[in-house]
Amino acid sequence: MILNEFKLTVNAKSINEGFCRVVVSAFVSQLDPTIEELADLKTAVSEAVTNSIVHGYKDSDGKIYITSQVLQNNIVSIKIKDKGIGIDNINQAMEPLFTTGEGDRAGLGFTVMQSFCDRVKVSSASGKGTTVTLIKKINGKSQW
Repeated sequence: MILNEFKLTVNAKSINEGFCRVVVSAFVSQLDPTIEELADLKTAVSEAVTNSIVHGYKDSDGKIYITSQVLQNNIVSIKIKDKGIGIDNINQAMEPLFTTGEGDRAGLGFTVMQSFCDRVKVSSASGKGTTVTLIKKINGKSQW
């Protein structure tokens, strides 16, 4: 059951990565998360958005679509979708240190997302884009 939801569309530009982080963290704040939980989600969102910009669209223009939902039991679902080039081999792409990027890309984006979320789902089709779904339970601030 969806208790709350938002949808956001931004241009696939690096300048919007920070904006996406802030929007998601502001939305999740209704669950009174710990600072660590917020930092984890912000980092995972940053990685997914950056993947869309750098790998999904490469040097072309496009949009990034973010949908976030608060579900029962303080579960947050965040979908980051692009309509870029897609991923040919999802299993290979999710291996630590694998990258199709150049230069300073470490190939740890999916690894980081998995370490900061309870579940990460990736669906993709070559030439049609990629959707990354981040799932995290927010335990919130401890009660004294």
